[in-house]
Parts: sequence; structure tokens; C-alpha cells
Amino acid sequence: MKYLSDIIEGLAFTELQGSADIEISAVVFDSRKVVPGSLFVAVKGTLSDGHDYIAQAINDGAVAVICEVLPPRVTGEVDFLMVANSAIALGIVAANFYDNPSSKLKLVGITGTNGKTTIATLLYKLFRDLGYKCGLLSTVENQVNGQVIASTHTTPDPVELNELMSEMVDLGCDYCFMEVSSHAIAQHRIEGLKFSGGIFSNLTHDHLDYHKTFDSYLKAKKTFFDELPANAFALTNSDDKNGNVMLQNTKAHKKTYGLKSMADYKARILENQFEGLHMQIDSEQVWFKMVGTFNAYNLLAVYAAAMLLEQDKAKILTSLSKLTGARGRFDYIVAPNKIIGIVDYAHSPDAVQNILSTIHDIRKGNEKVITVIGCGGDRDKTKRPIMAKTACEWSDKVILTADNPRSEDPAQIIKDMEAGVDAAFRRHVLSIVDRREAIKTACMLAQPGDIVLVAGKGHEKYQEIHGVKNHFDDMEELVAIFKDLN
Repeated sequence: MKYLSDIIEGLAFTELQGSADIEISAVVFDSRKVVPGSLFVAVKGTLSDGHDYIAQAINDGAVAVICEVLPPRVTGEVDFLMVANSAIALGIVAANFYDNPSSKLKLVGITGTNGKTTIATLLYKLFRDLGYKCGLLSTVENQVNGQVIASTHTTPDPVELNELMSEMVDLGCDYCFMEVSSHAIAQHRIEGLKFSGGIFSNLTHDHLDYHKTFDSYLKAKKTFFDELPANAFALTNSDDKNGNVMLQNTKAHKKTYGLKSMADYKARILENQFEGLHMQIDSEQVWFKMVGTFNAYNLLAVYAAAMLLEQDKAKILTSLSKLTGARGRFDYIVAPNKIIGIVDYAHSPDAVQNILSTIHDIRKGNEKVITVIGCGGDRDKTKRPIMAKTACEWSDKVILTADNPRSEDPAQIIKDMEAGVDAAFRRHVLSIVDRREAIKTACMLAQPGDIVLVAGKGHEKYQEIHGVKNHFDDMEELVAIFKDLN
């Protein structure tokens, strides 16, 4: 239990009605979660406005309300604080309510279009292997020193974020590694957090349904680096044209990593095959279990961050050589008849090209590549034809299918994808709405040694159709089909 006066410390508000000398039992922004003694923060969201639920929150026991606009009727029994931006206020009061846990951890945020989950997961695994207690906040899962907590968003809301970090502090964690999505930055979900470092992976076409323009998407990412403190590090990919943009105006200690251009941390790929990567990192040659150029960048980013966090070079490389990445990222199995099945989360044009170009680079001969791919519903429609076109350019055969159609008609999503298929590729493309049937068809078309890539869903264990999440796991499907092929 804390006093309102403590929770609003550092909060800029235009007006206070009532006394700040009251006890607060919880900070909530969802009126359905109000308990007696709550501070309710009325946030304007994309689908609903918290201001519409102030009366309900008070009725359910809220004793204080933070809002941008006062409701028509104000009861004298409730404190009201007016602010310019409730979303920013939520981050500040949530951090204060949980005693600012991020300031008691070394918090490192990873942002970019691709690679966030792998980099965060590898850092978490690495530092645990080095003997530290750590936390992980990622798309695949959240972890508090080995305890797995289900993940629903790439970056949780401010209340959940601070609650999780508070648990990490209570358990004696030294570090927390978290993905920082562009949505989270734009929606001020990381407001009030104290970062020790930020990592930028790359920036490509994605999330334009939300940000509308690429420039807005870029600016959201850049905001994260602009707000890093002077005692933090800002680590960016020098091979990405937007890497240096991220470093402009940041007060943080600037560092870069890269495979091609000049950088503070350099690496070179010596061998790239299904068995792993042979790389030279800062004059040291190391074998890694992970595959592909995109993972070479991920591994280098992790190495560089660990060095900036003052870890021993030899121990970093030894530990990294043993680690695997995040679930659903280039997971592969081999059927008894030698067909190779790969499951990957690739769901943007650049990610699709990365995974397929990697397959192209490491296949040993004339094996055919059959790609099963779809696009999510209620998301950026402009990337649908581009993803289909990319898949066609790098595959011998493509099967367009449903991903998570959500509220959209999956057949219409596939039509949007078909618009990107050039006439020269059309005879190599099938459209099968049912994802299970599409995966099965791809496996039936494959010959021994061929590669079947199932892209888009990766680690997800569900398929969302008309708002209902049905159990569906791409790897489970491949395993079952390969068993039948035996």
C-alpha cells in the first residue's frame, strides 16, 4: 500500500482536485481490474477511451483518477489529477508504485524489425550461463530467472512491465533483457523505465498499418535511443542504413557492430551450413550452433552488448558457442526420407528474404525449396503482395495459405498476396486456405533432400480465426506429417 503523493512523484499534472494524502492499493488502466483503493488511469487507446469508464471505475472502488479531461460529474470522494498525456502518466505512476524496479536492474532494450526476440533470448541465456540471475521480456515468453510467464505482447503494458521487473528485483536478478516494439514506444509503454543500454538490429517494411509511413515507424524506434540516459550504451548495426540515424541526438555512449562496414565490433562468416556458423569475431574463430547471416548479426550484437556490460571475452564466446536461439526461429527437423522441414517466424518481406536466402546459401546441391506462407489479418496489408513476390523469387514452389486471419476472410488475404505473384511464377504457386492441408501438400510434393519452409507463425501454438484462438503448431504439424511419411 502506497500514498498517492509518492506514486505521482515526477508526474507533471495541470490540476489536482482533492488530497494526495490517500492510500492506493493498485494502479490500473483497465476498469475491469479495479479493486477498492485503486488509482485508475484513463488512457485513450486505439480501440477504446478510458475516459468513458471513469464512472464505472469509481463505482468499483477507485479512489483516485488520472485523466486528460474531467468527466461532467465529479464526486468529492475521489481525487482527480489532470495531465496532458495519460499514457505517459501511466508509465510514471506504475514505475513509482513498484518502487522503480528498472533502476535496480541493468535493463537492456532491443528494438528493430527483425532479430529482437533472438537477441533478447540469447542475452538472457548467455548471462544465466555466466552465472547471473536474469529476467527476459520477449514475444515468445517472459521469464523471471527460469520461471516462464506467458507472453501476450512483444512489450507488456506499463503496469505488467513494472510488476514483472519488481519480481525480478525480489528474486535478486542483476539483469533484464527486453524487446522494445515500435508500438510500445509510440504508446509510451516504456515511459518511466531506466535503461542501461539499447540495441538496434535493423529496420525494414513492417507495421505500416499502425505507423502509416516508414518515416513514422523509424521515428518511433529513434525515440527510444533519443531518450537513453548518458550513462547507458547505444549499440547499432552499422550495416543497416538506419543504424547511424538511431545514434543521432542520443546522449548514450555510442557503439556499432557490423559484418561489412566499419564498426567497433566486427565479425566475418567463414562457413555457413545447417550444422552451424563458423565465424571470426574480433580475431577469434568460433563455431556457433545457429545458422544464417541474419543470425551472424544477432550473435555479434549479443557479443558486443556483453562486452559493453563488461563481461569476459573468452567466457562470452565460449558460452555463445553452446547456445541456441529463440523457439520458432529456424527450427528444423529431418524426415526419415531426408526431407528437411523448417519452421520460422518470418512475417515481413525482409524476414522472408533473410530466411530463404539463408536456405539458398546453405543447401548442398539442387534440392528444391517449397515455401508455405501466409499473412496475418487485421495487419499491414501493403506487405502481403511483397511477401508473396519475395517467396516466389527465392523458392521453387510456393503455397499461399492462412496465417492468423483474425477477423478477415483468409481467402481475401490470399488474393491480396496473389497480386504480388508475377506471371512467370504463377504455375509454381498453389493457394490452399487450410494451413494444415497446405503444410501436408508441401510435404507430399517434396522429394528426398528437398526443403519445406513453413513461415510466419514460428513459436505460436494457435491460429486465430474470427477472434477464436484454435490450437495450431507448425512444428507439431511437420512432425506428424513426417511420421506418416516414414
